[in-house]
Amino acid sequence: MFEDFRVFETELAGRPLKVETGKMAQLAGGSCLIRYGETEVLCNATMADKPREGVDFFPMSVDFEEKLYAVGKIPGSFQRREGKASEKATLASRVIDRPIRPLFPKDMRNDVGIVATVMSVDPDCSPEITAMIGVSVALSISAIPWDGPISGVSLGYVDGEYVINPTAEQREKSQMAVTVASTADLVAMIEAGANEISDEVMFEGIMYAHSVNQKIVEFIKGIQAEIGKPKVDFPSNDPSEELYEAVKAFAIDDVKAALDTDDKRIRDERLLPIYERVHEEFDEKFPEEVEKIDDCLYKLQKFIVRRWLLDENKRVDGRGIDEMRPLNAQIDLLSRVHGSGMFTRGQTQVLTVATLGTARDAQLLDGIDEEESKRYIHHYNFPSYSVGETKPSRGPGRREIGHGALAERALLPVIPSVEEFPYTIRLVSEVLSSNGSTSQGSVCGSTLALMAAGVPIKAPVAGISCGLVTEGDRFMTMVDIQGLEDFFGDMDFKVAGTKKGITAIQMDLKIHGLTPEIIKEALEKTHKARNYIIDEVITPVIAEPRAELSKYAPKLLITKIDVDKIGDVIGKQGKVIQKICAECNCKVDVEEDGSIFITAQDIEDARRALDIIETIAKDPEVGAIYKGVVTRLMSFGAFVEIAPGKEGLVHISQLDVKRTEKVEDVVNVGDEIIVKVLPVDDQGRLNLSRRDALIEVEGLVPENEPADRKPRRDYNRGNRNHRNNH
Repeated sequence: MFEDFRVFETELAGRPLKVETGKMAQLAGGSCLIRYGETEVLCNATMADKPREGVDFFPMSVDFEEKLYAVGKIPGSFQRREGKASEKATLASRVIDRPIRPLFPKDMRNDVGIVATVMSVDPDCSPEITAMIGVSVALSISAIPWDGPISGVSLGYVDGEYVINPTAEQREKSQMAVTVASTADLVAMIEAGANEISDEVMFEGIMYAHSVNQKIVEFIKGIQAEIGKPKVDFPSNDPSEELYEAVKAFAIDDVKAALDTDDKRIRDERLLPIYERVHEEFDEKFPEEVEKIDDCLYKLQKFIVRRWLLDENKRVDGRGIDEMRPLNAQIDLLSRVHGSGMFTRGQTQVLTVATLGTARDAQLLDGIDEEESKRYIHHYNFPSYSVGETKPSRGPGRREIGHGALAERALLPVIPSVEEFPYTIRLVSEVLSSNGSTSQGSVCGSTLALMAAGVPIKAPVAGISCGLVTEGDRFMTMVDIQGLEDFFGDMDFKVAGTKKGITAIQMDLKIHGLTPEIIKEALEKTHKARNYIIDEVITPVIAEPRAELSKYAPKLLITKIDVDKIGDVIGKQGKVIQKICAECNCKVDVEEDGSIFITAQDIEDARRALDIIETIAKDPEVGAIYKGVVTRLMSFGAFVEIAPGKEGLVHISQLDVKRTEKVEDVVNVGDEIIVKVLPVDDQGRLNLSRRDALIEVEGLVPENEPADRKPRRDYNRGNRNHRNNH
């Protein structure tokens, strides 16, 4: 039945890698089931027969599908089925998209659909890397025009050694998580998160990963040689050379004059009448290619910008090649938020707002990896007004999710641990104006917002992008690219980090890949630029995190109790913890391991709740003084609650400094009294003494005893539990 079924095997990082073809999805353009360890991904690539009408871009979609059955889970949604792609799935789709897209013909307009369905997950074998290799196989053996194959690996750095495709245990220890994709000769994509790694360690790691990729590329080429289909022809969407040369001769001087400004608005205003004049001139002369005239003008702008850069070292806005646009940083722009910072670089402007929350505000995750929640969240918004357009807001798209994740990754290494700072942290970066590298602007704005909010980050983080223009063996790089240089250049190499080292990298290419020389130069230039931003822009505005939180931020204390005391703190049907929250005007979150998070607007309320909880969870110290409430009267004494659920007996002989005939003569139910903890009796009962507390705190003298002239002591100054105001 499966006459074309084939299995191809190799090894990657000491684990078996198998590619199966000819059994599943036989109607797809190219298909394979790829097995890496026990991770299994079905990869399919299909192309439409005809080009899509009316588009001026290559219409390709990449979908990385997470199936929760792959990890033995049933979805937590109401319908119990997978819904919209998770953020991690979206990011995986982008990581696969970026290295394969530049290898398609730029003038192709046929839709191409790539689907990688994760069907089984081995925690030690990354489904993202498995899918990237599988997609490369599916495209290579299909008839779809594509100049691959590529391969991708994950790179870790554990105990000073590079590790290819680290296991789950190794990932916990690794100082960096880098994804590197390569063609047979060039590095095609880099995506990195790192714990302040040096440029040298990062560069050598990238080159090591590249060498491993080349072996897998050769493996895929062998599969392609055996079962690959001939690549089909497609109708080109490029304008004719005759039309382009005519438009170029007619408009080149006007376009040069229009582009020569540092203001995006002025540039756009100057180009509008040029477009109108070109259409007036050529619509009737080239009636079959009217829709291609705008493509000619775009191509002409690209030609001019690249010639300026390569031949004249001239940038559109007149800057030097390694000169950044004017920079500005501000904090405290919004009155009631917990922290805010705005970073401006030329006409790129990002405002980031920091919000602090409790443990219950952490984001819950329902995916195919082992991460179930996260307490540091970064969201990035890119409204249409930031580029002068009027599109309606439809929620975050793949770009917004990707840029938010990049900024989140860049700052994660400096975020304090939950033990150091027990808050959930949410950052929202609002792009107010966009003219190049807003993602790195959001990194800088986020550093400002975090420090203004009083989050004790380990070091300031800054981000910058490096551009590239190539021609044959010639290349040149430039720092801080603006929008036009991004559109018409060959690379957007984003690097974020502290002065000590790199925390994140994302590399977008329009060409097949980069040489080692280009990568090394980009790392050096971005390092110098981010150090300048930290020293000259961020630090003069706020040199270190504020010592105190905003008065509008919740105040949070954390403690840990024995697990077997959790029930005492919560109480029957939650009555104890509800009483604590009501009396102390706070929120209390109890974790399964005994960690307790107390949140209140007033720090004194939080401290009061902490004292109560610790009193409940710990046996009261003999000799400690408490203020309690009388709950019951008996003929032999009074029961006093010193904390919710923690009650002791004051024997009638211990009620007062003088002889007591009747309990009611001294106290009544509901009275607040001070008591001292006595040694536990033979039956383990908590015994209290009002008499001893009055002597110690109030300085009262018992009957028939000489006066004690020692000064009275305020019980609030004793053991920290003495501060318990019930």
